[in-house]
Amino acid sequence: MRLKDKFRKIGVFASALILVGSTLAYARGASESTAFEYKYKVHNKSKNTITKLLASEDGKEYGEFDIGDGIKPGKIVTLVWDKSTDEGNCEQWIKAVFDDGESSPAQKFDFCEEDLVLEFS
Repeated sequence: MRLKDKFRKIGVFASALILVGSTLAYARGASESTAFEYKYKVHNKSKNTITKLLASEDGKEYGEFDIGDGIKPGKIVTLVWDKSTDEGNCEQWIKAVFDDGESSPAQKFDFCEEDLVLEFS
């Protein structure tokens, strides 16, 4: 095989590697830019407005979700898990705080579950 042919084959092989590499990088970038959003529904089955949702990985220290003006009795709202928590555990302890100051018992939910509905009464 002549030297010229060897270089041509090496060039074709290198081009193929670059093409495969850039395709994988594009696919990875596309999947990251359209990252899965952890959506879930909250159903307020109580007679009071939910004013806060509190979440905890360990069931001891709780952080607050921003739920705007609250969730009125009987309403179902769709919420999206904040992207800043994407590295957290799927399973979280959640409790609701109502407008009368009472709170629901903490319940453990798997936020990686599709079509998740949190119900509070």
